[in-house]
Amino acid sequence: MLFELIAAIVSGVALAGVAMALRWLSRGLLPKWIVPTAAGLGMLAYAVWSEYSWYDRMTTGRPDSVVIAWKHEAKAPWRPWSYLYPVVDRFVAVDNRTAQRNPDFPDQVIVNLALAARWQLTAQVKVAFDCARHRRADLFGRAGGIGENGEIAGAAWQDLAADDPVLRAACR
Repeated sequence: MLFELIAAIVSGVALAGVAMALRWLSRGLLPKWIVPTAAGLGMLAYAVWSEYSWYDRMTTGRPDSVVIAWKHEAKAPWRPWSYLYPVVDRFVAVDNRTAQRNPDFPDQVIVNLALAARWQLTAQVKVAFDCARHRRADLFGRAGGIGENGEIAGAAWQDLAADDPVLRAACR
């Protein structure tokens, strides 16, 4: 977040410098207020670009086995343009490279989910999915584990819709 603030300030200073150069080249014909206006527009433009490009910057270069299963598009009154073009501010990715299956329980899979949100650290959580019964169980903390026979034991299962995107991505 500190780097984003520094980048916004640098963008404002750069555009203010361009405006100062234009005032100098025009021999003062351009009004003085163009310099702080250019600085403000530069910082605003950087902030908008940063918000809209965050999702692409976070997901570019990911392996094909890491599937973006869900994303949240935000709209806000202080960003009126977001009603036309919503901003993605968080998403869930299923890392199928970490998929663990037990041949005795073929309908169950354990995968790592990456929970990413703007301005927050990405969290990795281990989750079990029962693909046949359309349910999920969190396996972090004391929420459950794998029993001696390979069955997921002690987990609190939560029912999901059959078309849940995270369930579909984990069970593919």
